[in-house]
Amino acid sequence: MKTCYFDCYSGISGDMTVGALIDAGADFKTIKASLASLGVPGFTVTAEKIVKKGITATQFSVIEDEKEHHPHRHLHHIEKIINESTLPQDVKAAANATFLALGKAEAAVHGTTIEKIHFHEVGAVDSIVDIVAAQLGFHLLGIEHFVSSPLHVGAGTVKCAHGIMPVPAPATARLLQGKPTHGGEVQGELVTPTGAALIDQRVTLFGPAPLMRTEAIGYGSGTRDLADRANVLRIMIGECDTVDSAQETIQVLEANLDDMSGELLAPLVASLMDGGALDAFLTPVIGKKGRPGHLVTVLAKNESAQALCERLFTHSTTLGVRMRTERRSTLTREWKRVTTPWGSVRIKIGSRGEQTYTTSPEYEDCQCIAASANVPVRRVYEAALSAAVQGAFDHE
Repeated sequence: MKTCYFDCYSGISGDMTVGALIDAGADFKTIKASLASLGVPGFTVTAEKIVKKGITATQFSVIEDEKEHHPHRHLHHIEKIINESTLPQDVKAAANATFLALGKAEAAVHGTTIEKIHFHEVGAVDSIVDIVAAQLGFHLLGIEHFVSSPLHVGAGTVKCAHGIMPVPAPATARLLQGKPTHGGEVQGELVTPTGAALIDQRVTLFGPAPLMRTEAIGYGSGTRDLADRANVLRIMIGECDTVDSAQETIQVLEANLDDMSGELLAPLVASLMDGGALDAFLTPVIGKKGRPGHLVTVLAKNESAQALCERLFTHSTTLGVRMRTERRSTLTREWKRVTTPWGSVRIKIGSRGEQTYTTSPEYEDCQCIAASANVPVRRVYEAALSAAVQGAFDHE
């Protein structure tokens, strides 16, 4: 699988991404010709080699004609520009998805609807060009899967259209919610809204570089000069046999409970599941001083972890919660129905590509039907499973 790894030790922006892709082999002439098909007047693009702290990188620049008037645009204006171009269909879809993510983030920050958002920095011609050129670069290099390091966002403040904002800017922070980020001693914005939107739209796995046979390395330069590091984005592109497109990062929360009544443990697990946990379970343990107790384990999406931590404190007697980031690989889940002699039962099917790995009746359906028909749950379950194995699914 052709994989791109973003090494964001100096952050990421749209122009840095395009520069890195060109540096890694994406044809600049093709990108330039495709950008002309957008029909947006008053800009030219350049790609030149420069040196940042001893590293040769490509700096991609959008040069606007100061005499040309570029209005603020709503999302539908930008979609029209993209859809009427000669870009490949997958590039159009990806670019539109990036702007949709930006629009949702802006709408959430400003407390309005996405239809009412008019883009400032991200609706300017350079942002449109950066996003389209980046998505086209991914297409030209045949990249199928994207992995990123944790994102260095910078520190301090940044000047935006609405005034002075904290780093990361509110829309950027919204786009990076649930993703691994860190600040540091570098003052200023290292991750721009455009860079964050590209990460949000493309990257499914965060962590160290995966095991892969690297075929190309590209460095894209930012415009600033940083005191202690090269202001560049590095991308590594290669074939990776071990990258699983169904992998994701999750948070694992754990707490030891040795002073809590057993009657309250079941409601605790139910509360955690109601709060958005991917899974929650109890394991019997022997704690300090030989006390019997339970280890409660919660699997959570990154964005839900803090709220679930609060639930653990609220609904249990624990004084501390351990948290760690782990990866998990999942099957695609699909629900179908089969008809048994006593009623309809939902079937959960786990698959990947063309391969089906698991087929299981939904227990609660079987239990409810069995109670109504006064038959053993096992009979309903076995009848539903037999129908599913034979492919006798109900027509939707």
